[in-house]
Amino acid sequence: MLEYIYEFEKQYLSKYACLSANTIGRERQVVPSKFRTEFQRDRDRIIHSKAFRRLKHKTQVFLSPKGDHYRTRLTHTLEVMQVARTIARALRLNEDLTEAISFGHDLGHTPFGHSGENVLNKLNPNGFEHNKHSLRVVELLENDGVGLNLTYEVRDGILHHKKSGTPATLEGKIVSYADRIAYMNHDIEDAILGGILNESDIPKHITDILGDSKAKRINTLVSDIVTNSFGKNFVGYSNKIDVVADELREFMFKTVYFNSRAKIEEQKANQMIEFLYEYYMKNSDKLPEFYISLIEKWGKDNAVTDYIASMTDTFAVKAFEDLFIPNCWNF
Repeated sequence: MLEYIYEFEKQYLSKYACLSANTIGRERQVVPSKFRTEFQRDRDRIIHSKAFRRLKHKTQVFLSPKGDHYRTRLTHTLEVMQVARTIARALRLNEDLTEAISFGHDLGHTPFGHSGENVLNKLNPNGFEHNKHSLRVVELLENDGVGLNLTYEVRDGILHHKKSGTPATLEGKIVSYADRIAYMNHDIEDAILGGILNESDIPKHITDILGDSKAKRINTLVSDIVTNSFGKNFVGYSNKIDVVADELREFMFKTVYFNSRAKIEEQKANQMIEFLYEYYMKNSDKLPEFYISLIEKWGKDNAVTDYIASMTDTFAVKAFEDLFIPNCWNF
């Protein structure tokens, strides 16, 4: 069965695709599956991980939104995967590798979204970036310190999924673009739902080119990547769309991501993370046993950061309440 899949990929996929049979492999060798490629196994390992399940209670943009339809880090991940697989299939690149990278790219995100990331980056002397921490999650923190033992190509794609990254595979590059396509457009939809933004607020020269709805914009961006990249050892927009996509991203940072109404609860969330960090730095014996075991090799700052970054929004709030709010004040 596996030989059939390898032969199918060889015959059907682009010459620029990362073939499953050609993976650099894992740091620790495992017995091959009879019917799953190594990239399929990576996808499955990520989906069954605790870190993946925790994404459902981690903020995408809006903290504690009053409504059931706002994105979480998990629904964002699913939308990234859908966009990425669409592009990969159209370009005849490896969908399984693309899917695995998509599912793993945000495993290291903190509670409270990029706000939490920024706080930990300031508090930890070694800094903190969610893409690097995502790699740390799959290499070290999952499975009680064993990690997921993923292939090189998936780990590389996770590490380099940010706009500034340089993935080693075209599949990794697809995920980088899909991440931006997904978050820009679903964050517009969430901002409209939250009364922060109206569709008409988006500059007309942007909507004239990309479209005046989420579906139209995603279709325009995906179609441009496919048209501009097909048959090439390259993934990216045409020059015209690249400029306009960056303008939309800048518009979102100005009007939504840095908007005081959209971020009204961030200061409270930031203070919670600061309090938790300071508490566990002074009382590291109160950390769970696994994170205490990390201190000798990785240092207290990193162990405390690992623990806080692993928290969901709800767990972080509960931990703060347990540590700093008297029981008699909880009503």
